[in-house]
Amino acid sequence: MTVGRGGLQLECTACGHRSSKWLGRCPGCGGWNTFEEVPEQARPAKARRGGEPVRLTAAQLADAPRRPVGIAGLDRVLGGGLVGGSALLLAGEPGVGKSTLLLQVAARLAPSGPVLYVSAEESARQVAMRAHRLGVVHEQLLLLAEPGVENALAAAATARPAAIIADSVQTMYSERVPAVPGSVTQVREVASHLVEYAKRHGPPVVLVGHVTKEGLVAGPKSLEHLVDVVLEFGGSSTHPHRTLRATKNRFGPAMELALFAMTDRGLEEVANPSAALLADRTAGAPGSAVAVILEGTTPLLVEVQALVARSPYANPRRVAQGVESGRLALLLAVLEKRLGLRLGDRDVFVNVAGGLEVDEPAADLAIAAALLSSVRERPVRPEVALFGEVGLLGEVRGVSRAAERVREASALGFAACALPPAGLPGFPGEVELVLIASVADLGKVLVAV
Repeated sequence: MTVGRGGLQLECTACGHRSSKWLGRCPGCGGWNTFEEVPEQARPAKARRGGEPVRLTAAQLADAPRRPVGIAGLDRVLGGGLVGGSALLLAGEPGVGKSTLLLQVAARLAPSGPVLYVSAEESARQVAMRAHRLGVVHEQLLLLAEPGVENALAAAATARPAAIIADSVQTMYSERVPAVPGSVTQVREVASHLVEYAKRHGPPVVLVGHVTKEGLVAGPKSLEHLVDVVLEFGGSSTHPHRTLRATKNRFGPAMELALFAMTDRGLEEVANPSAALLADRTAGAPGSAVAVILEGTTPLLVEVQALVARSPYANPRRVAQGVESGRLALLLAVLEKRLGLRLGDRDVFVNVAGGLEVDEPAADLAIAAALLSSVRERPVRPEVALFGEVGLLGEVRGVSRAAERVREASALGFAACALPPAGLPGFPGEVELVLIASVADLGKVLVAV
């Protein structure tokens, strides 16, 4: 299949890769049958008078004004609140609760200025029913059921809202682009219009973006460079907990995390995430260990569970939930090599309780302890929390902000912390420190036979 007349091209709907002929598989993202015909846009460049350059030493350093949302966890993740003229992308899987969270945000912002909620997926009645159920109805919360971005911005020019929420950018379209809604071309065009409005007129704009089965922001990454802040909203449909994490933030620290619980009245912030994640822990069971990780600037305690059992198959299974599979394979190899464990004929399952995704190397020590505990059928001492990075030589390396991790563990009632020897000064005196220089020392944290 070749392109027709009129300057038409073919574009991958998943990644935006363009081709002059039809391809069964996209060379950019590997997707199958993802090419669609799109017309080549021949727009004349608009001549604009640019600003005058200034010396860096003369540039103003005033902080951007912020509008606190009033939800403590969200404000912390944002770095203090919404910044005027900024563009924020909230990404998450369909049904995780993005619309619920943003309706609650809109109701918190409405008392200080009108908020325009643009719904391109649901009718005004559907959104109103959810708002009444959540108890977030406010006079200054303006609702517009409109998928056309030009019409939405025309309404915004009339209403002059203090904030705009677009739900979602994948279902909106621009009349200037003949591509179907949800295509990469349309997503980029719609987002560019909304971001430009934020920069020109000052209200913060929040874009909702769905996440694909591959875990990418639909578009897929074409939106992230356009916005100032990217928030990932995640969780399991079978679990009430939802995590909100900043993966990009031009106005504050990235990788901050807040924990919410989905209830009949909407999303409620979990004030003490560590206590909530450890609430169902069975202390003294073999294969369980508590890791002290760092999410942004917040120490967090999570339970790591491991099960090592003899495999009935020729190729044993390695299943990791909440932990990167490559990291698990590395730790298993280290334990086999340095401790002489025979794991080649064993199935290995590792899970982070609570549905949390942990990618910090500081969780290595707790994962290794849980694996060793399951193999030897000896529980990890219930009063011990662990953190440290495990190297290929079996050594345990130091991690950042160790003192804060120990204080968080102490506040949750843990009487001891297992950690690498690096950087010992400054720890709370009432906490026992169990020094783990290598995986050979892990026996110190197991209950004595």
